[in-house]
Amino acid sequence: MLCIVATPIGNLEDITLRALRVLKEADYVLAEDTRKTGMMLKRYGLKKRMLSFFEHNEEKKIPEIIEDLSAGKIICLVSSAGTPTVSDPGYKLVRAARKQSLPVTSLPGASSIINALALTSLAHERFVFMGYFPRKASERRKACEKVKASGLTTVFFESPYRVLSAVESLSQEIEGARVALMREMTKKFEEVIEGDVKEVLSRLKGRKLKGEIVLAVNAPNP
Repeated sequence: MLCIVATPIGNLEDITLRALRVLKEADYVLAEDTRKTGMMLKRYGLKKRMLSFFEHNEEKKIPEIIEDLSAGKIICLVSSAGTPTVSDPGYKLVRAARKQSLPVTSLPGASSIINALALTSLAHERFVFMGYFPRKASERRKACEKVKASGLTTVFFESPYRVLSAVESLSQEIEGARVALMREMTKKFEEVIEGDVKEVLSRLKGRKLKGEIVLAVNAPNP
């Protein structure tokens, strides 16, 4: 069985009891970042064989993994943090397993997207997730047009090194947008910066942010 295992996005106490049990039972763990996963496993006294599994070796590793699954092995897939396959490697492996009618299950747990929405006061009965905010100016304009067209709170991932320019783009393209920036979620220095896009932009200028960032934006009704 292939087990897709959600792991903590920051605070290691956010692991589930089921995740710990299945990780203990697994024959080996596919890890996007073996160093980070190794730290988590060590925290809970788990000594497991790990195989590096990330964007650039995913397709190469799939045949070997499918062979092991066919032989009855239990294999866990984890990402660096949060729920695997969401803007992370894994869906191609799931597809390959499904094609071979091999069992796949997902162990729910931490998700930075859901955690960020829970922290913001932006309306999110319905929302859109668009992955990482684009780097190129032309693609950013297209993303902003989609935000305006959807009328829904839209969630992006962003790097702390590019978040200022991302909010600048939102300020230029979406007049009156409300923005929420969540960083270091579940950690000691967790922070939420929320308000009108120009207000958020003003608060970011001159700061050097650290940590993974989730950015939520809501365009005003036309």
